[in-house]
Amino acid sequence: MRVNQEIRVPKVRLISADGEQLGVLSIQEAMAMAREAGMDLVEVVASSVPPVCKIIDYGKFRYDQTKRERESRKAQHQVKIKEIKFGPNISEHDLQVKVRHAKEFLEEGNKVKFTCMFRGREITHPEVGEQLFSKIVAELDEISMVEASPKLLGRITSMVLAPASKKKKQ
Repeated sequence: MRVNQEIRVPKVRLISADGEQLGVLSIQEAMAMAREAGMDLVEVVASSVPPVCKIIDYGKFRYDQTKRERESRKAQHQVKIKEIKFGPNISEHDLQVKVRHAKEFLEEGNKVKFTCMFRGREITHPEVGEQLFSKIVAELDEISMVEASPKLLGRITSMVLAPASKKKKQ
């Protein structure tokens, strides 16, 4: 966005501070009108022919613009991946506690990565981990969808659940 002397075109379409169109004027006339009003000449639409310029207080305009950007960033929610780890011999109650935590994470809008770690000879029965994952998916079916299905990588099986879309919840 160009301001005052940075504008290098012979003619501009001018808009006053209160939004009234003043027509196509030379850059010198537009600059004089802006100086007379004690404000700045700001190029609003550079791509049009001739460019559209507005007489505004540039400092106040920039302040309002950064304030709006800050507010919009504050309203955004960044999706995080929360990880829940367990072993294949986890008890039923402990698994329910982990599922409850996952439910909270999903309701907040975060993704959940479940990791089942096999130690020693536990790796000889990977189907135990698969059964746990199918139990978890069944428990969280209403509020989540499987983003990455369970995969065995070395001694670790992992799966990612994402929050369900709004349509699916209703």
